[in-house]
Amino acid sequence: MNLRAVFPPMPTPLLDGEIHTSAISGNIQRWIAAGLGGALVLGTNGEAPLLDDDEADRVVDAARRAVPANRTLLVGAGRESTRATIAAVKRAAAGGADAVVVRTPSLYRAHTPPPAIFTHYTAVADASPVPVLLYNYPAFTGINLAPDLIGRLAEHENIVGVKETSTDGGQFAEMASLVPERFTIMSGSAPGAFAALCAGARGAILAVACVAPESCVELMHLTLSGRPAEALAIQQRLMSLARAVTTGFGIAGLKAALDLAGYFGGDPRPPLRPLASDGVETIRTLLEGLHAPVN
Repeated sequence: MNLRAVFPPMPTPLLDGEIHTSAISGNIQRWIAAGLGGALVLGTNGEAPLLDDDEADRVVDAARRAVPANRTLLVGAGRESTRATIAAVKRAAAGGADAVVVRTPSLYRAHTPPPAIFTHYTAVADASPVPVLLYNYPAFTGINLAPDLIGRLAEHENIVGVKETSTDGGQFAEMASLVPERFTIMSGSAPGAFAALCAGARGAILAVACVAPESCVELMHLTLSGRPAEALAIQQRLMSLARAVTTGFGIAGLKAALDLAGYFGGDPRPPLRPLASDGVETIRTLLEGLHAPVN
């Protein structure tokens, strides 16, 4: 299993409100051809909380059939209770996940101090049939996994990495000094990907990679091969589009961008709403600008 690559956090394709399995296959095949390391399904961008368990199983099954054996299938499996998370992890493993990505439980965050989070992840890792990646997304969960806590969790042999959404290069640098070499730090935010890769990240899970995979692969390659000026130029070109398909327009924006880029995005599941026409035009302009010749 190789985590030291770029992965797209796949939005779940829906057609008339139902899982569109052939679109899952088609999108993943294009991402693989573009050089991505596999795919992450049922993550935040995958609308996982809005899917039934049987739908989630169908997504994993379709993705497993599309991701070749020499690439990596990551499956989001975070739940609010430790018990439910363990059950979700085992379902994902049974469906063919190579590893699971587990967000921090957050509903009762005021009463879930770091020792409780440590116990939660340790119990999940003990019970998981496949390797576990931590998922640190404070903007979404309201909980930040501090570098020292990540360093302690990284000592567990079945915890193999973290998806870190911070754009703070200092957090990545501190984390990199506290984890073993086998542990993979993955940038989870495209606007901060260059800084993260310079500060110790060795992989990335980026929403913008769903629609600009080649640029994201090149950004990582140039950064890690010691060509920072060229990498920074790509980072700067990606910034506006990356922000639009994440914080700007959310899942609806990412799905609209997929449709505009020739993939299948489809509509989000209610209560999420499709992107308004002016938002679609904004993303169209940003996509055209990304591929425009550089003067």
